[in-house]
Amino acid sequence: MTLTHTPLTDLFSLQGRTAVVTGGAGYLGQVFSEGLLEAGATVILLGRGERLAKTGMRFKEQYGSRVDWVEVDFFDSVSYRQVLHEIGSRYSTVDVLVNNAFEFSKEAGFNDPSGHLDRISKDQWMRGLEAGVYWHALAIQVLGENMKQQGHGSIVNISSMYGLVSPDPNLYEGTETFNPPNYSTAKAALLGLTRYAASFYGKFGVRCNALVPGAFPNLTGASYNAQQNPEFLQRLCDRTVLERCGEPDDLKGAIVFLASDGSRYMTGQSLVIDGGWTIR
Repeated sequence: MTLTHTPLTDLFSLQGRTAVVTGGAGYLGQVFSEGLLEAGATVILLGRGERLAKTGMRFKEQYGSRVDWVEVDFFDSVSYRQVLHEIGSRYSTVDVLVNNAFEFSKEAGFNDPSGHLDRISKDQWMRGLEAGVYWHALAIQVLGENMKQQGHGSIVNISSMYGLVSPDPNLYEGTETFNPPNYSTAKAALLGLTRYAASFYGKFGVRCNALVPGAFPNLTGASYNAQQNPEFLQRLCDRTVLERCGEPDDLKGAIVFLASDGSRYMTGQSLVIDGGWTIR
């Protein structure tokens, strides 16, 4: 057996590779997309709404032809499947898939009394599970097959610390902020899907891992309203071992690691970036 030596800069380079990022214009999706671009990849952002085009244009100004974006309604599975097939046909290879998209809305039970465990409806349950599991499974089914045929690829599913541990009700006491039960359930199921896909695609040179972020409150607007609730934000920070919440750039190195050859002997695993939240 001959051992090979790969320079560190080559291990983490994504030059000449193509990545698809679902929810690529979202709060964390933007930093995933930017990290992949900075590492040299061509990146296709999938999403919906005005923010997608705005983010795509901003990236295009800096990275030129290495940026593309496609608007898609993820809940329209027929159209979503078609978009994925078109991407697979348009690009010579799809080397990286980042499954990041999710549905943070009242319809999925978020931050509304209707989403509590004792009240959440079947429709809300199913909407959250479709967004948190099926969207990812569909992308793997289509683009994973492309990777299988080309003999290589890296799939990264974006889970959550709440796929590992349960939310502490006391943390959210006195606020309108909370995660409905379908969120934790979907994020835990996604870890199972990660292991399953890794097992079945491994012999074809395709890896599948999960990135598991901790508390990354959106301070730009946002769904958790943390900026308007400094007491709640402090509770989140105090709960971590590092005594601070995550900032989006804290995930940039992790996404490049999982997408690149830097993690080439890693599959079916979960990389937890949570400031130590889940260790105690």
